[in-house]
Amino acid sequence: MTISIRRFRSDQADFAAQMDALLSWESVSDTGVQQIVTDIVNDVRKRGDMALIEYTNRFDRMNVDSMAQLELSQEQLQTALDGLPDAQRAALTTAAERVRSYHEKQKTDSWQYTEADGTVLGQKVTPMDRVGIYVPGGKAAYPSSVLMNAIPAHVAGVSEIIMVVPTPDGELNQLVLAAAAAAGVSRVFTVGGAQAVAALAYGTATVPQVDKIVGPGNIFVATAKRMVFGVVGIDMIAGPSEILVVCDGDTNPDWIAMDLFSQAEHDEDAQSILVSTDPDFLDAVAASIEKLLPTMERADIIRTSLTERGALIHAADKADALNLINRIAPEHLELSVADPEAWLPEIRHAGAIFMGRYTAEALGDYCAGPNHVLPTSGTARFSSPLGVYDFQKRSSLIQCSADGASELGKVASILARGEHLTAHARSAEYRIKD
Repeated sequence: MTISIRRFRSDQADFAAQMDALLSWESVSDTGVQQIVTDIVNDVRKRGDMALIEYTNRFDRMNVDSMAQLELSQEQLQTALDGLPDAQRAALTTAAERVRSYHEKQKTDSWQYTEADGTVLGQKVTPMDRVGIYVPGGKAAYPSSVLMNAIPAHVAGVSEIIMVVPTPDGELNQLVLAAAAAAGVSRVFTVGGAQAVAALAYGTATVPQVDKIVGPGNIFVATAKRMVFGVVGIDMIAGPSEILVVCDGDTNPDWIAMDLFSQAEHDEDAQSILVSTDPDFLDAVAASIEKLLPTMERADIIRTSLTERGALIHAADKADALNLINRIAPEHLELSVADPEAWLPEIRHAGAIFMGRYTAEALGDYCAGPNHVLPTSGTARFSSPLGVYDFQKRSSLIQCSADGASELGKVASILARGEHLTAHARSAEYRIKD
């Protein structure tokens, strides 16, 4: 079966409209989903553990009657890590070490300085007390997600990391539990869905309330995260996974086809786009797609993704390709070109940039070191990858000397009276020297 993937030229008259249609994505919940989530969140907030147990039994086909049956011990996590095949345990440990090493470099320290009159100004950096990480369960079991969400929190100095992971039909994924041990997770509850988000946000008798919730999930999880935002912090409301590959035509087309597949296989809504200034290369990649697709385990999902949301785009030149990069603001950007470093100054919007022909995006998903939790759906225009800084708070420090308070008081007084805030002005004026 021939795959139908869209082909564009950047100089065609309707290109802007075609791109708008290609990139459009609505991650908002419909009213039905919103109502279901609202009911669940409010119920868990009201009835706590009892509601959590009931929803877990209903949605995950469990048969438990106490929260003790829904919490895993540290011994279970360590046993899972110790029980992995040697190669798998070594790979997980290597990935964890690389992710930790990279994120150690993101740590921000407190700082302060003293002005000439003795006034001290600065910033105090403090880790959050407790965070929750949501990890998909069942068929969508991602140990890499555990590492990417928990390790930055651990590096930041978060005291307690609470993980929730659904286990439909009681199925425990040992690799996910092993990743929790490797990442330093404090407690694990086998609950999921909107009910797990509610439990983390408001706390129950058993599940402690957290300060921030991070991690991917389905539409019910995303809707619940949006609903509880403000009570707790959240990382982001993520859309489908996406990749933009820019190639000069000198990379093996099979490699590029497989790089496009690597995102398309996530789900039917994932987006894979190739941009090249060489139209013959686009033809070669299209041929590779046809050749390689039948060999893929998730061929049907890849086919739908590429047909519905994929594209091969012919750019006029390098400047045109750069404009497309910044227009798309991709989650993952592969620069499969001879001199990727030369492209960087002009790239303003991208979640993660994979540089050179040998740097497959898949390496970033698992073990390169940088975080794979990235802004999607164009939000790289204003968002950044998850990192240590997402688990730290910053407090401003101000300590005025007598002379500093007197001089600043004069400035504050004038500005406060200009805003008709008399108490502000007089509070500052009390400290002005005669």
